[in-house]
Amino acid sequence: MAGVISRGIQGPIIREGDDIVDIVVQSVYASEKEDNYTLKDRDVIAVTESVVARAQGNYVSVDHVAQDIRNKFNTNKLGLIFPILSRNRFSMCLKGIARAMDEVVILFSYPNDEVGNPLMARSAYVPHKYSEVTSYNEADFIATFGSPVHPFTGVNYLDFYREVIEAEGAKATFLFSNDARYVATVCDHILCCDIHTRAETCAALNDMGKHALTLADIMNAPVDGSGYHPAYGLLGSNKATEDNLKLFPRDCQPIVDGIQARIKADRGIHVEAMVYGDGAFKDPVGGIWELADPVVSPAYTEGLSGRPNELKIKFLADNDYADLSGEELKEAIRKEIQSKDADLVGSMSSEGTTPRQYTDLLGSLCDLTSGSGDKGTPFIVIQNYFTNYAE
Repeated sequence: MAGVISRGIQGPIIREGDDIVDIVVQSVYASEKEDNYTLKDRDVIAVTESVVARAQGNYVSVDHVAQDIRNKFNTNKLGLIFPILSRNRFSMCLKGIARAMDEVVILFSYPNDEVGNPLMARSAYVPHKYSEVTSYNEADFIATFGSPVHPFTGVNYLDFYREVIEAEGAKATFLFSNDARYVATVCDHILCCDIHTRAETCAALNDMGKHALTLADIMNAPVDGSGYHPAYGLLGSNKATEDNLKLFPRDCQPIVDGIQARIKADRGIHVEAMVYGDGAFKDPVGGIWELADPVVSPAYTEGLSGRPNELKIKFLADNDYADLSGEELKEAIRKEIQSKDADLVGSMSSEGTTPRQYTDLLGSLCDLTSGSGDKGTPFIVIQNYFTNYAE
């Protein structure tokens, strides 16, 4: 009677050069024996992006970032638009940027960043208003906007980002506006640090005659033997050490295809496989949207393409079959599921189902299962995801 089952699988600590396909497969086989379950057709094996990048050695140093910034911006003063408020996600990028510049101008969105991290009390928010802060003072900011201390991390990101910039010998200037074009009044060279709106932001600034790039344009090719990502550059990077960043993994398709092929050869079972990063979910208390990676899944096997095509059981029970109960009701709903249309978009009987990509749904489940701390389960096995009430 079990429905969807999501299992976190422990594995060894991954180092550069490790055979990630073999490690994943062997870890799953060991888990089967220890936890008394068996892989089945269409089970999903997922691997967190972090261990893939570690095996690839896809790292860059702060100096690499600084050099690439110098290569791509012929200026000593660079404007940054809408960075997220994160020690893990942005502080090391900022360190490399500041190392290449004499002045860094940051335009913050408010009352929160792109993924929902609050910069100020929401009660202080006034749409389309901006304030320029060139010499940030916490007391003055609080008097105008409320506390800039993050409610979960306890970090004042304005102070923290200023310290990062000044530690590299650069001047820090802060601006606050929800109009990206405002930074163009003080900077000709601009780096768009937003994640999911980067293309539109960058195009608008280039249309104004400014030299604008996105984080995806930085470290999108090797610098002095560094790591790189041709599509996402610094997007999806994480702090590794005080001097290094781990980039989003590249060339992941051979890994997921390799896991699928290996298990097919060993067992004759057709599993699906994917690499996952941040799940696309939102915290209901803090209002923080978790997706700081450019995509949930950078690679997946063909069977994970597309979206669910599901009927809403409670809709059928309350409407079409409201006069039935017990086994008669179960059988009617099972028959309805078995005969459902191939495309239920727009149908009332599918209202309330989740019209998202399989990889986004599965990636969110994987991210919640593995966590981001000390669970030590970078591999996930999901079973029964593609079964339904009629099977």
